[in-house]
Order: sequence, then structure tokens, then C-alpha cells
Amino acid sequence: MLGRCASIPVSRVTDTEVRKIPTWIDGRRLLGDGAWAFSLESDGTNTARAKLTREQAADLDARLRKVGLGGHLLEVSITPKLSRDEVREGRLVDARRRRETTPGFLRKGTRLDDEGRMSLTPEVLALAVAKQVAGATVLDAGCGVGGNAIAFAREGCRVIAVEQNKERLLLAKHNAALYGVGKRIEFVEGDALALAHTRAADVLFVDPPWGAQWERVRTLLDDFPLLAQLARSSRFAKKLFKVPPSFDPTSASGFVPTAYFGDERGDFRRIKFVLLTNP
Repeated sequence: MLGRCASIPVSRVTDTEVRKIPTWIDGRRLLGDGAWAFSLESDGTNTARAKLTREQAADLDARLRKVGLGGHLLEVSITPKLSRDEVREGRLVDARRRRETTPGFLRKGTRLDDEGRMSLTPEVLALAVAKQVAGATVLDAGCGVGGNAIAFAREGCRVIAVEQNKERLLLAKHNAALYGVGKRIEFVEGDALALAHTRAADVLFVDPPWGAQWERVRTLLDDFPLLAQLARSSRFAKKLFKVPPSFDPTSASGFVPTAYFGDERGDFRRIKFVLLTNP
């Protein structure tokens, strides 16, 4: 913490600044150690400043390198500048820490394909999302291997889980049975967009495929055609859209963004996804 810097040689202290932090993100959770001072800039983003040890600064630099949040690339400046060895050590420490990330399913015996493994919402975070609409009827438009559908069902929701891929839908059924909530979920093979216009539900949840190469700096609503079409639908009282951390919420008028951080040491200060909700 900053208080320790008083006993550290001046040569080991840096003036660290991070720019382009969205105001709706918990900046202190994102940045970690340091007595951070935040100021609002003319572009509507926050700038954070703190005095950090060189080790802390190297760690921060490694974590935030090439990270885009809310449609902006984070900008980190460190004075005096870090040496190559310090930068290298910071990245090595960060790479090791990343091995401890928030798990998807916690129960043994679940089944996933490659796409399901890549897009699965960590169980603890899926439950946090589901608690917002506990007891409602939820249409999960594109349920994948069932991570979010299962979480909704565990929170007392009746779930209509739609998936176009037959094999993936079978995986979702297996996983739901393993969690003991298969009877609360109606599994439907079909086109999510078409069914969203015909099936009644209180809540529409969509976790669209991001793709392995989703844009890390800025993604927009129109990058996800399914979301772009369903965002305009008036059939659902509540809409929940799961999008990448780089999503620019100004492209989705009328939706409020919430950042979900990881729960383990390796991703505790990393945003796993952003949830867009209508007021």
C-alpha cells in the first residue's frame, strides 16, 4: 500500500497514472494497491494517479497492457520509466498468476465442447447474474452448454434454453441434470432470434458468441447482429446481454453496463465480462 512507500528509497517509488478508465467500473478493484486519486476528464472517463513501488508499477503495467475497457484502450504511464528487466519480471509474475482463474462449472462430470469451454460463464458469476431475476421466467437465447441456464434455474427461474447446435444442446441437458435442475429448464433446438419473437418470458438473456478473436479495444452493438436486433424488441420487461469488457456502452442506447470481475487470485482484478441491462 502507499503508506509503505514512506520507508522505501525515493528511487524505488514511481508516479503512476492510468487514463481512460470508464466511470462505471470499480477503479480501485481494477488497479489494486495504491492510494489512488481519481479525476474526471472531459471525455467522460477517469484518470487515476498514485505513487507505487517499482514492483507494484510493473505488476500494474503487465495486467493492463493492451486492455480495452468500455470502448477505450487503457493508457498507463510510469515515471521514472521501468527497465526492460522490470517489465519482463512483471509480465512473468502476471502470467503465473493467470493460471489461477475463476472456474466454469464446479461439479465434476460436466461436459463441454471447445466453444462451450471458451464462452462458459464462471459458475459463481453466473449465479450472481441470476440472482438479479430470481424466480422469473427467462428465455436464454443461445444457451451453449448451459452455464447461465443452470444458474437461472438454481435461483428458482423457469428457463427456456434455446440452442441451434444439437450436440451442444445435448451437453446442456446433461449438465443441467448433473446439477439437478433439468426439470426447471425447457430445452429448445432452434434459431434464437426466431424463437425470441414467439416465446413469452419475463427476462431475455443473451450471451452471443464473441469469437476467439473478438476486438480487445472496442466492440459495438452492431458487432453482434443477434443483440442488435433483440435490443429493439419490446416483448421482454427485462433484458440481460453479456458482452466483452471492451464493449462500448454508448453503442447500446438505453442499457446500463455492469462490470463483473473474476473471483480468484488470477483474475480478481480482471473484468471477465460486462452485463448490459435495461433500466
